[in-house]
Amino acid sequence: MSDTAPVREGQTFAGVSRLTRYINLVKLPHTLFAMPFALVGVVLASYAQPVTWRVVGWVAVAFTAARFAAMGFNRIADRRLDAANPRTANREIPVGAIGVGEAAAAVTVASAVFVVAAWRLNPLCFALSPVALGWVLFYSYTKRFTHFAHLVLGLGTGIAPVGGYLALTGAWSRPWWALVLLAAAVMGWVGGFDILYALQDVGFDREHGLHSLPVTLGERGAVRTARVLHAMTVACLALGGMALGGGTLYAAGVVVVAVLLVYEHSLVRPGDLSRLDAAFFTMNGIISVTFFAFVLLGRVLGR
Repeated sequence: MSDTAPVREGQTFAGVSRLTRYINLVKLPHTLFAMPFALVGVVLASYAQPVTWRVVGWVAVAFTAARFAAMGFNRIADRRLDAANPRTANREIPVGAIGVGEAAAAVTVASAVFVVAAWRLNPLCFALSPVALGWVLFYSYTKRFTHFAHLVLGLGTGIAPVGGYLALTGAWSRPWWALVLLAAAVMGWVGGFDILYALQDVGFDREHGLHSLPVTLGERGAVRTARVLHAMTVACLALGGMALGGGTLYAAGVVVVAVLLVYEHSLVRPGDLSRLDAAFFTMNGIISVTFFAFVLLGRVLGR
């Protein structure tokens, strides 16, 4: 019998409890990436409408439920691919720690919770909830037919600041393009780091006929594309947020995001993916939380 322990995927927890299995199934810590951007939307909306703890609570519930549903559905859709990929072969469904039926039930419950949370927010959020849910579930199949799955994922996460804004105001922004730019900012941010993350699966994706920009463009082209997307993120954050009332501290937060993104890209270079995990998880968590802190402080201090 081999004494070699199974390799545990990054950003997961040790343990065999049911709770740990579900946390790992959907990589719950990754909620830290985009939840702050949903709250950024709430803070920017507070310039037009007073904020309440009730809204903040339901936004948190809606975002967490939607992300759980999206990630759980992705694990179900990709279970055979995950089983064949050495990097993901020890995920919960391929090893039988969570059954497909059980995962599907959990996804159904999370989807229902998301719709209920949207209903509790306002009629517009409720009306848009099936569209948002459908988009984040649709992502799971896109790498089978398009190289731009990274942007589909990014746009799914880009719903976060838009949803946070609509949750408080119940109406689209004025100017209308401000929310579009915020969504584009988050789309570029997530799409860019997802391209970097996909670098580690280029060989597997080619072998199994899966599509990605690293497969199409190679490592150098993919890294350059991620840099362009992250430059777009900075520009869109600046223009969109300032149009919605963000002040000096908001602008300072954008500058900090730009600096952190430059540092993130210094960690990942063509031919050297040794620090990819730090770039993907640590830096992106720092980016989202730090930016939210600047936006919130600017609102509290009126600066």
